[in-house]
Amino acid sequence: MARKCCLLLSLMLCCSQANLASAHAVVTDYSLKITPVHAHQADKVTLTFNSRVELGLSQMFLVSKGDKHMPLQISHGDKQGQVVVMLPALDSGDYALKFKVFAADGHLTEDVIHFSVVQ
Repeated sequence: MARKCCLLLSLMLCCSQANLASAHAVVTDYSLKITPVHAHQADKVTLTFNSRVELGLSQMFLVSKGDKHMPLQISHGDKQGQVVVMLPALDSGDYALKFKVFAADGHLTEDVIHFSVVQ
């Protein structure tokens, strides 16, 4: 009987931890996969997260050669969980989007997406 109780408690603990892990805002899609950024043209990138994002508590940075970080303007997209990132006109080369976003329930997610700017 004690063993069954112990197994049941372990199962309940695992289930509760799984719910906590799924609360983070994770990128499920982004426009850079299909639409390249062209050199010398301001552009925008759309990121789709698995949950709603609190923009006022979130940050997005453009990372360029020499590990230079430039803050970027972000806004809500057309769908729940979409974030639109405004990019300035960039020279050809390799860049990254580094972000810290808060899911609507307050969980922080940090990640980096690498991309190249083409002629």
